[in-house]
Amino acid sequence: MKVLKVLWLSLGMMGVLFAGEKVAVIDVEGMTCPLCTVAVKRSLKKTPGVLKAKVRLNTRRATVRFRDDLNTSKLLEAIEKAGYKGKVLEIKTLPSNDQ
Repeated sequence: MKVLKVLWLSLGMMGVLFAGEKVAVIDVEGMTCPLCTVAVKRSLKKTPGVLKAKVRLNTRRATVRFRDDLNTSKLLEAIEKAGYKGKVLEIKTLPSNDQ
């Protein structure tokens, strides 16, 4: 039984490792201070499927790296939960590493 559990966990991790990834650039309205960026970043990072988030006050943009099975509407919802409005400006699919 223990071997099956380890095998199942290993296969699950392989799915995460080989899942495609995307990067979205999102315009975030309403950010006025450094704490705003912290709130947006925290909210994005709590979203399942988000791998990395960077939020910049000077450009008022968030750059989010996420699994390709995550819909960008979830990213916008996370930004709204932080109290801001987001608009997706660009989405790029990253090349896979399993070639």
